[in-house]
Amino acid sequence: MDNAHGHHDDHFPGYRASQRMLEVGCGVGNTVFPILRTNDDDGLFVYCCDFSRNAIELVTSHADYDETRCLGFVHDITDEGATFPFPENSLDVVILIFVLSAIDPGKMSAAVRRLARHLKPGGCILLRDYGRYDMAQLRFKKGRCLTENFYARGDGTRCYFFTQEELRILFNGAGLVEELNLVDRRLQVNRGRQLKMYRVWIQCKYRKL
Repeated sequence: MDNAHGHHDDHFPGYRASQRMLEVGCGVGNTVFPILRTNDDDGLFVYCCDFSRNAIELVTSHADYDETRCLGFVHDITDEGATFPFPENSLDVVILIFVLSAIDPGKMSAAVRRLARHLKPGGCILLRDYGRYDMAQLRFKKGRCLTENFYARGDGTRCYFFTQEELRILFNGAGLVEELNLVDRRLQVNRGRQLKMYRVWIQCKYRKL
């Protein structure tokens, strides 16, 4: 059967790969290209998507972009009607780096369930995102809060600040099992401006059985 990307389900991009990885919200490829450069496994195929067409154009025009090992495509993971260029149960790893926090909280659960359906049994989701009371949250001015712990930046992007339990509920609700869920607290010092910045991030790993 052909999918909406015009690929036969048995012959989708990367179908010959022994390991398939998806980065959601890839931007201009700051994670994807280092992965490709440092991993010379011919069996690895990396998908990368972003809702920004400009970002994907920069990825696909990059000198390190190789269609035999990588596929960049425009995609909004909150759009339940949109299709991926690969079938369900086909991914080994999904990477979410400061991506889930940009989604409307009311759409997060459905987005995580969509990603979970595309994982192989044994596949995992890796997440790094903003934790509750991170410096960025504390510095938001009045009027920027859209709903509780969900804020609008000056550039129009949005940001949610998670607790460990909220992420646990999201991923467990998608049928995934927790392997890691920890808070990473760091003190960053800007010596030039004499500023101390207390960062709070959360790192997670959830696996599909």
